[in-house]
Amino acid sequence: MRLDDDGPRTVPAAFVAATADPARPLLTWYDDHTGERVELSGATCANWLAKTANLLVDGSGLAGPARAVVDAPPHWQTAVIMLGCWSAGLSVAPPGAVGPEVVFAAADRLSRYADTGAELFALALAPLAAPLRHVPPGATDFVVEVRAYGDHFAPPSPVRPGDPATPEHSHAELCRAAAARAAALGIAPGARVLVDLTAYPDPRDWLLAPLLVGASTVLCAHLDPARLADRTSTERAMMTLPPAR
Repeated sequence: MRLDDDGPRTVPAAFVAATADPARPLLTWYDDHTGERVELSGATCANWLAKTANLLVDGSGLAGPARAVVDAPPHWQTAVIMLGCWSAGLSVAPPGAVGPEVVFAAADRLSRYADTGAELFALALAPLAAPLRHVPPGATDFVVEVRAYGDHFAPPSPVRPGDPATPEHSHAELCRAAAARAAALGIAPGARVLVDLTAYPDPRDWLLAPLLVGASTVLCAHLDPARLADRTSTERAMMTLPPAR
């Protein structure tokens, strides 16, 4: 995948390009605190993305330029929620941003959005996508609600390069910045890259930069350094991100 002006100019287009082989692993998730491992192929990611986008459009009646806040740590569910928001045409704002129509937040962060008037979806981020035991008042459990929606998504209108992807950047600008970040980090097109999420918590690094060059990503939360060599070998990672700078 090229990094010049011929590359993808919207996040949904980048996702389509990165999943040309739907059986290829796209995101592999590890959490060394829980022992969890989840591998998502391009097809599986596409299903979760579609369910999220359908939840937003059909369930919540939202579309561009509505604003979503995603306030959750790096996680495979965080990835598919953000991709689903962008596919539905929503702008994704950072945690704490004002004026969201919808908020997806880890359950322990949800209270800060109680008075925003936004629709609230709580995230357990539990192994095996388990639901919350207790859903905060006024919120809906994301993994329970999203399962009812379809595995394929047709946007009401195509996402265009000039549409807002964040409050500050259009899709085209975000894609250019992510491609430039991939080059700065040395992520080669099509590579399988291992990411220590403690060092790289910014979704521009762990999600968008690999996506824009079609990389297959091994996302590691609470990475145990003693497991790095074995994991790199087991996952056939071609590189790990360099120390954060």
